[in-house]
Amino acid sequence: MTTTAPEAAPPAAPTPPSNGRRRTARARENRAGLAFVSPTFLVVLVVVILPILWTVLLAFQDARLVDIQGMGLFGDWTLENFDAVFGSPGFWTSLWTTLVYTVGATVGSVLLGLVAALALRRTFPGRGLMRASMLLPYVAPVVAVTFVWQVALSPQFGILNEWGTSVFGWEEPIAFLSTRSYEVELLGLSFDVPLALLTVIAFEAWRYFPFAFLFLLARLQAVPDVLEEAATVDGATLTQRFRHVLLPQLMPVIALLCVLRFIMSFNKFDDVYLLTGGGSGTDVAAVRVYDFLTARYDVGAAAAQALVLAVILMVLLGVYFRFFAKKVQEESA
Repeated sequence: MTTTAPEAAPPAAPTPPSNGRRRTARARENRAGLAFVSPTFLVVLVVVILPILWTVLLAFQDARLVDIQGMGLFGDWTLENFDAVFGSPGFWTSLWTTLVYTVGATVGSVLLGLVAALALRRTFPGRGLMRASMLLPYVAPVVAVTFVWQVALSPQFGILNEWGTSVFGWEEPIAFLSTRSYEVELLGLSFDVPLALLTVIAFEAWRYFPFAFLFLLARLQAVPDVLEEAATVDGATLTQRFRHVLLPQLMPVIALLCVLRFIMSFNKFDDVYLLTGGGSGTDVAAVRVYDFLTARYDVGAAAAQALVLAVILMVLLGVYFRFFAKKVQEESA
């Protein structure tokens, strides 16, 4: 007589957590997330949001620098600040100068960064040192580099004028930073160029090309070598490889750099002010805001002009994202 052992009962399924437990765990996760985000939010609130709101309020009030301490949060509302901004002499000229300066500095810095990234992407002796030296204009203090440029471009003792008169045959030294218009003859034609503005644009492009260099070099390092090798096997020239292989890979980064550099250059103040003080045709909008605040002690008008510049910048960026950003993404896909 044989006996059959009883079958083992299947293991019990784990009991799902109740709704109360799930809510408690989710609440703990939410509290942990808020704890991590709160310091960043407080910094952004104090450093960015509140100053912007305060600037907007001041733009619609009759606020002078001597009265700023005793003013309340809401004063007498007025639109006279905007009348003073739009009716002030040189406003539209300053806005045009700002656009020329911004576009020139953006294009120049991106092109210089692209050339430097292409030149230093391959391995060669001393490449690390060369890459590190490319960052010097960007990391050096702005006061130091502007002083070096002022000395080098000085008409009295500048090294550039010394080379120009002794090597290139200049008849007389050129005051690069204090000459609004300089007559140039080319191919029998004579025309005037805004010398001081072009000099400031050149400084801006030189100072900030390492910013573009870092982005573009990182993207070039990620491009597979097999793409260029295949193009070389197919008989593509150097320019064809750049145009059809590398450039499509770089277009999203170039578009991003153009937007970032445009925003930074449009609001640039310190470089222009330290080089020329806003004189000789370099009166960009940021310098005018500073002049409204320090020369006229008119806080309301300065805030109004800053608000106008912010709106103009938002409109320009809106046009870019509306008509050009999608096209750039499609071409690089």
